[in-house]
Amino acid sequence: MSEIYNNAIFWIEVDKIKPNPFQPRREFDEARLRDLADSIRQYGVLQPLVVTRKEVEREDGGLATEYELVAGERRLRASKIAGVSMVPAVIRTGDDTDRMKLEMAIIENLQREDLNPVDRAQAFHQLINEFKLKHAEVAKKVGKSREYVSNSIRILILPQAMLDAVVSGQITEGHTRPLLMLMDRPPEQETLFQDIISKRITVRDAENIARRIAFDKVRKKERFVEPQIIELEQALAERLGTRVTVEKNPRTENGKILIDFFDRESMIKLLTELASAPTNEVESATLAAADVESSPDPESSPDDDLYSVKNFSL
Repeated sequence: MSEIYNNAIFWIEVDKIKPNPFQPRREFDEARLRDLADSIRQYGVLQPLVVTRKEVEREDGGLATEYELVAGERRLRASKIAGVSMVPAVIRTGDDTDRMKLEMAIIENLQREDLNPVDRAQAFHQLINEFKLKHAEVAKKVGKSREYVSNSIRILILPQAMLDAVVSGQITEGHTRPLLMLMDRPPEQETLFQDIISKRITVRDAENIARRIAFDKVRKKERFVEPQIIELEQALAERLGTRVTVEKNPRTENGKILIDFFDRESMIKLLTELASAPTNEVESATLAAADVESSPDPESSPDDDLYSVKNFSL
């Protein structure tokens, strides 16, 4: 009987098919569903749904047949919109049907590229958490690499607001990589997240910013740069409203100042700000931030003034 069910197509009433409780996909585009419904009205359902079948006892003691969807959620929804009363379906039988329902739903959505990154990650996590599969086993079932599965699941550690932004399309899956790099620095992570949305920062630029923040953390921890220079960086960053980094060669006295900008407009604004700022105003702000003593050190050398703002040029 199972072979007959698994290889035959049956016509089943739409109202008797219950949704797949393990459906990993949460968002369905209504416009695309209506387009599919129009196609179904004209041509019918061309690809059968996949369902499971079971007998349930009714209150009067009789038996009733129920069907539960395994694959074909969009076709079922569109068929209801189209007003179709019956749809073609293949009935699957066998053990371990819960895991099978989830696996088939994931595979169908992956093949159609219908799962958003968050739904996909949650589906993979469910296979691992509830059904005790290893990352490599999940990868084999869905036809992906183990790294693909592991990296997909990793985005679930991001704050919910960032996951919501991925689902809504405000940021891409690629943007989650630089955000994940800053998990141990929530304020900087949130700032970068807001900048990605408001300034439309590309994935590449976001990764560069995240790497620089991570580099700054290591640099400050290891104290390769004098505390005074770090404070000067912060003072200039606050004045310009963007990230400022001083990179000094540890073997020589030369280096460079890096000032982040995100587009041509912000670049022009920064250059105008720097060009129009009075020298004494910049010096006083940065010197105060660095808490430099007014009286000179008798043992100081002429090189002590090396990092004064007036000695830098862009």
